[in-house]
Amino acid sequence: MVAGISLTERLKRHPAQNVAMLLLLVVGSLMFASEVFAQGDANDLHLDLNVKDGYESTAIWVGLAILLGVYGLIITEVVHRTLAAALGGLIAVVALNYFTVESALTLAAVTTMIDWETIGLLLGMMVMVGVLSKTGIFEWFAVEAYKKSKGSIWTLVVILCSVTAVLSAFLDNVTTMLLITPVTIQLAKVLDLKPIPILISEVIFSNVGGAATMIGDPPNIMIGSGLSPTAIAGRGYEDLASSGVTFNDFITEMAPGILMTIVPTFMLVRYLYRDEFTGERQRDVAELEAKYGVKDVKLLKTSGFILGLVILGFFLHPILHIAVSWVALLGAVLMLLATDRHEIEESLEHVEWTTLLFFAGLFVLVHSLQYLGVINFIGEYVEKGILLFPEGDGGYIRLSAAILIILWVSAFASAFIDNIPYTATMIPIVLQISHSLSIELGPLIWALAFGACLGGNGTLIGASANVVTAGMTEEAGYPISFKEFFRAGFPVMILTTAIVSVYMIAVYVFSADHTLYAKIVLLGITLVGIILQFSRGIAKGKSFSESLIDDDYDELKEVVLDKIEDVKSTIISKTSEEE
Repeated sequence: MVAGISLTERLKRHPAQNVAMLLLLVVGSLMFASEVFAQGDANDLHLDLNVKDGYESTAIWVGLAILLGVYGLIITEVVHRTLAAALGGLIAVVALNYFTVESALTLAAVTTMIDWETIGLLLGMMVMVGVLSKTGIFEWFAVEAYKKSKGSIWTLVVILCSVTAVLSAFLDNVTTMLLITPVTIQLAKVLDLKPIPILISEVIFSNVGGAATMIGDPPNIMIGSGLSPTAIAGRGYEDLASSGVTFNDFITEMAPGILMTIVPTFMLVRYLYRDEFTGERQRDVAELEAKYGVKDVKLLKTSGFILGLVILGFFLHPILHIAVSWVALLGAVLMLLATDRHEIEESLEHVEWTTLLFFAGLFVLVHSLQYLGVINFIGEYVEKGILLFPEGDGGYIRLSAAILIILWVSAFASAFIDNIPYTATMIPIVLQISHSLSIELGPLIWALAFGACLGGNGTLIGASANVVTAGMTEEAGYPISFKEFFRAGFPVMILTTAIVSVYMIAVYVFSADHTLYAKIVLLGITLVGIILQFSRGIAKGKSFSESLIDDDYDELKEVVLDKIEDVKSTIISKTSEEE
C-alpha cells in the first residue's frame, strides 16, 4: 500500500505506464543477449544473408525505390514519419525475404537489425530527463539564460547554441538535446517566442560540436571502436593497424576543423532566421525567478548526483569499454529507485515512444537495404570514383580525390540515410579502399567522421539528435516539419563540409609531412580571425553577440548608394550646364 492505494489499483489505473516499464526491461534483456555490455558498440548480432545469384542488380534498385518511397512519405507528410519508417521497414523485410537465399526471417531475426545501443541510450536518458523535469531545473536554467541575454533574442540564441555545442562535445549530441530541449521550450513559452527556429539552431550546433570528440556523436563512437588499432588488426588488416585511431586523436584531428566552422555557422544561421532572431523581449526578472525556480532541492541533489555518475560513465567509456547505453539504462533505474520507486508514471510519460519506434523502423529499413546491397553499391562507386584520378606525384592527387569523395559522399548519404547505419557500413569499406588502393588510412577515417557528423545536419532524419528533438517538440505541441528543418540544416551542411574540405586538403595533402604545424597555423588564423571579428564589431558599438556576425554589408551598401547618388548628381549637373 502507498498513500492508501493498493498495488493492484495502481496497476489498473496506469496500464500504459506499466507496459512502458516492461519494455524498458525487455530492451535491457535484448541488449544483454546481444553481448554489448562487454564489447561496446562494435559487435552487435547480425544476420548472415545472401542475395540470390542473378538478382543482385534488381535487389539494389528495389531497395533504392523503397528508400525513395519512404522519403516521399516523410517529406510530403502524408503519414507520420514513424508510420513511414515502419512501413518502409516492413516492405524492405518482405523484399529481403524474396531476394535472399536464406529462409523466411523471423521476428527475432529482424530485431537484430535494430541498433539497441541507440535505443537503450535514448530510453535511459529520456527516463532521467523525466525525473529531472520535476525538479524545476530546466525552468531555472531558462531564466538564467534570459538574464544573461538581457532581453536580446539573438544573444539568447548565441548562449543556448554555444552551451549546446560545448555539452555535445563532452557528452553526446543526443543526450545534450534531451537536456536542452525542455529548457528551450519553456523559455520560448515564457518569452512568447517561436521555439522551432531556436531548436533547429541548437540541433545544428549540437551536430557540429559533437563532431569534435570521440564521444560527441554516435558515428564518432562507432569509428573510434571499429577503427582502433586492435579492431583493425582483428579485421585482418594488420598492416594498417598502426593507423588506427584513439580517443585523443579525435580531439587533435577533428576539433581544429570544427572550430573553423563555428563563426560562419553562426553567421549563416542568423541570416536564415534574420526575422525570427531580431529584437528584444523584456520581462520582469524578479517575477520570472519567483515563478520559475527549482521546486524540489532534495530531488535535484539526488537525481543530479546520479546524472553526474552517468556522465562520468560516458567519459570513462574508452577506458572501461562499457556501452554508453548500459550506463544510461542503469542510471535511469537507479534514479527511479532513488526518487520515485512507487510512483514512476510521471517520469515515464517523458519517454518518446514514437521516436523510439521511428528509430526501430529506420534501423530495420536501412539494414535491410544494406543486406540488399544498396549501401555497398554506394561504397563501390566511391572506390570507382577515386580510381578515376591518377596517383600523381607522391600519390597526392588520388589522396585528395579520396578525401573529398569520401567526405562529400558521407555528408550527403548521412543526410538522407541516417549517419549511424551508414557509418557502420562505411568502416570496412574505408579499410578496403586504403588497403587496395594503397592510400593512407588516417585521412580517410577523418573524412568519414567529418562527413557523417556534419552530414547529419542535412535533413530531419540525418542524425539521432534531430529525430529526438523533433519527437520532443511534437509532444510539446511544436512539430518540426521535414521542409522546415531542411531549409536551415542543408545550407549549414554544405557550408561546414566546404570549410572542412579546405581544412583537410591543407592539412593532409599540402602539409602531409607537417600536419601538426599546419593545424597550429590554421587554428591560429581562425583564432585571430575571431578576435578581429569581435574587435571590429565592438568598435562599432555592437554587443558581443552582434559582433559575432558583424560584416561590412551595411557599410558597403551605404557607400555604393552614396556613390550612385554622386554619379546622378554629377550627370544632372553636367546636363544642366550643357542646356
